[in-house]
Amino acid sequence: MAKYLVIVESPAKVKTIKKFLGKNYEVAASNGHVRDLPKSQLGFDAEHDFEPKYITIRGKGDILANLRKEVKKAEKIYLATDPDREGEAISWHLYHALKLENKKVFRITFNEITQSAVKASLKNAREIDMNLVNAQQARRMLDRMVGYRISPVLWNKVKRGLSAGRVQSVALRMISDRETEIDNFIPQEYWTLDAVLHVSGEKKPIIAKFDGKSGEKIELEKKADVDAIEAELKNEAFTVGEVKKGNRVKKAPLPFTTSTLQQEASKRLNFSTQKTMRLAQQLYEGIDIKGQGTVGVITYLRTDSTRVSDEAETMARSYIAGQYGEKYVADQVAQKESKGKIQDAHEAIRPTDISRTPAEIKDSLSRDQFRLYQLIWNRFTASRMAAASYETVSVKIQAGDYKFHVSASKLVFEGFQSVYQADDEEKEDSNVLLTTLDQSSKLTLKELDGKQHFTQPLPHFTEASLVKTLEEHGIGRPSTYAPTITTLLARRYITKENKNLYMTELGDAVNSIMMEAFEIIVDEHFTANMESLLDKVEEGTVQWKTIIRNFYPDLETAVSEAEKKLEKIEIADEETDVICEECGRNMVIKYGPHGKFLACPGFPECRNTKPYLEKIGVPCPKCGKDIVLRKTKKGRRYYGCEDNPTCDFMSWAKPVEKKCPICGGYMVEKGAKLVCADNQCGYVESKQKTES
Repeated sequence: MAKYLVIVESPAKVKTIKKFLGKNYEVAASNGHVRDLPKSQLGFDAEHDFEPKYITIRGKGDILANLRKEVKKAEKIYLATDPDREGEAISWHLYHALKLENKKVFRITFNEITQSAVKASLKNAREIDMNLVNAQQARRMLDRMVGYRISPVLWNKVKRGLSAGRVQSVALRMISDRETEIDNFIPQEYWTLDAVLHVSGEKKPIIAKFDGKSGEKIELEKKADVDAIEAELKNEAFTVGEVKKGNRVKKAPLPFTTSTLQQEASKRLNFSTQKTMRLAQQLYEGIDIKGQGTVGVITYLRTDSTRVSDEAETMARSYIAGQYGEKYVADQVAQKESKGKIQDAHEAIRPTDISRTPAEIKDSLSRDQFRLYQLIWNRFTASRMAAASYETVSVKIQAGDYKFHVSASKLVFEGFQSVYQADDEEKEDSNVLLTTLDQSSKLTLKELDGKQHFTQPLPHFTEASLVKTLEEHGIGRPSTYAPTITTLLARRYITKENKNLYMTELGDAVNSIMMEAFEIIVDEHFTANMESLLDKVEEGTVQWKTIIRNFYPDLETAVSEAEKKLEKIEIADEETDVICEECGRNMVIKYGPHGKFLACPGFPECRNTKPYLEKIGVPCPKCGKDIVLRKTKKGRRYYGCEDNPTCDFMSWAKPVEKKCPICGGYMVEKGAKLVCADNQCGYVESKQKTES
C-alpha cells in the first residue's frame, strides 16, 4: 500500500508524476481550488477585521471526500500545487479542508514536470509559505470588493449582468484612451526626398536620403519645399563625402516570460492570449511522447523571470556547441533589467530538455502544440547563442550646399539568427555597394524622388500590445493578462477585428461610469501601486489586512457617492418615435449584449425588437439622406447612410454638416477640431470657430 500521498492541482499531472515516483506514492488531484468566498455575499466580515469566510466550492465535495480517504491511508502528505501565489493558496485551503493539522504535511514545488525535478522537490520539502498565501488572499478580497460593490452600480445605470474588475477596468480605460487618441488624431503632411544615383561602372543605382543644408536638418512640410530643393539640385554635381565603415552586433533575445510569450505567439502564430496559455499548460503538464511516456516538455508557464537554472544553462551550451559549433555559444548571457518585483523562484519559460527538438516530437504534438513548442524551443536556444554581427557602411553625399546619406549593413556572422529571426530584423541592403563605394566614385543623378506622407496615429491595441503595456505599467501579473482580455471580450466591452481591439458601445458606457464614479479604480498608478503592495505582502514586509483596511473604507465612500448620484438620475427607457408594427406602441431604447436596440415596451406580451439606428442630424454627402450610427458585425461603430446598401457612404470619424471651405468635401470631428475628410486637402479648424 502507498505510504505517501502527493496532491497536485490538475488531473493531467497525476499519471506523469505517478510514473516518476513509483509504488510507494499515491498521486491525486484537487482540480484547482477547493474553497473560495461564497458567491452569494461579499465573503468577509468588515466588523471583525475583514476575516474571510471560506466555503467548499460547489461540486468539490466528492473530490474532497476521495482525498480524505487517501489522507487516512498516508503516512506523509505532499502538497504539490503550482509554484506561485495561487498554488500556495490552494495548498493552504487543502490543508484546512482536509483537516491535516495532525498529519505530517509538506509543501513541494517544481518548475518542470520531469523525473529529476519532481524527485528533487521531495528532498527540498518545506512548510506552506503564509506570505504567499496572504498575498493571494489580499488579491482575492480586493477583486471581490471591487466586483461586488461596483457591479450593482453598473446594473442600475446600464443593464444587469455587467461587471467591473480591478485590473479589467484599468485595461478597459487604456483601450478607451487609445481609441480617443486615435479618433482625435489629425494627420500632418510631410515629404521625403531621395536621390537615385548611378555609380560609374555599376549596374544598380543607389538611393540616398535627403538630410538638410549646410549641416542643418531641413523638415520638408509641403510639396513647395521639395520643388524648391529639386530646382536647385538639378544643376549640382553629386559627390561622395565621408565614408564610414564599421561593425555592429545584434544581441540574442532573452528567453520567454509569460508576457513575451503571449506577445510573440500573437504576432507570429496569430494565437489569442487565452489560446497561448491553454497550449502552454498542456505542454507543461505533460505530453505522451512515443517511446518516452508522458513528460512535461516546457517549464512553468506563469513567470516574469528570465533566469535559467545552472543545469539547463550547461545543457544548452553543450547542445549548441555540438550542433552548431563552439563559436555559436554565447560568451555571456544578457539579463533582463528588473523593474520591481520579479518572481525569481521561477525560471524563464524553456524546454525541459533542449535535446528534445521540435522535429523529434512533432508526431506526438497537435499542430498548434508543435508551433508553440517550436517557438519556445527556438527562442530559448537562441538566447544561449552568440550575437549576430554585421559589417556597416555609412556614406555622406554632397550636392552643392545640400547633404544626403546612404547606409547599409551586411550580415557576416548569423549567430543566434540561425535559429531565431527577430521580427524587426533588417534585410541585407544589396542596394549599397559596400566594397566599391569611396570618395573617388563618380555619381550621376538619375532622378529626384519626392514622396508625400502623412503622420499616423498610434495603432489600435492588439492583445499582444495590450499585454506589453499592462506589464510596462506594472498592472496585473503573469497569471492575469489572458483572463483580463478574455473577460473584456466575453462581456462585449471590446471587440476584436483583424487582431485590433476596439471599444463597443457597451464598453464605452461602462468606462464612462467608472471614470465618473470610481476614478481611483481605473487609475493605472493606483492599480500598479496595489500590485506593488501585494508583492510586499509576499516578501513579508507588509501585513495583508493592512491593505484591506485602508482600501475598503475609500471604496465604500465612492460607492455611496455613486449611488446618491444615481438616485438623482431617473433610469428609464428612452422612448422613440418608432412605432411597433405589431402592437402600435412607441418603441424604447434598451441595452443588450451588443449595445443599444429598439424594443417594444409591451414585453412580455409583445416581444418585437429592431436594430437601433441613431441619426446624427447630418445629411449623407453622397445622397442627402440621414447619416446613422452603425456597427460592424463584431460591434465596432462607424457612420453610414441610412439607405445602405443602396448608398455605400461610411466614415469611422463622425461627419458634420459643414463643408470644407477649400475643397468642398465633407468634414469630420477630431476632438476639438473639425478636419477635412480628404487628407490631401488637410484643412483644419477649431469647433469653437464653427459654434460661434
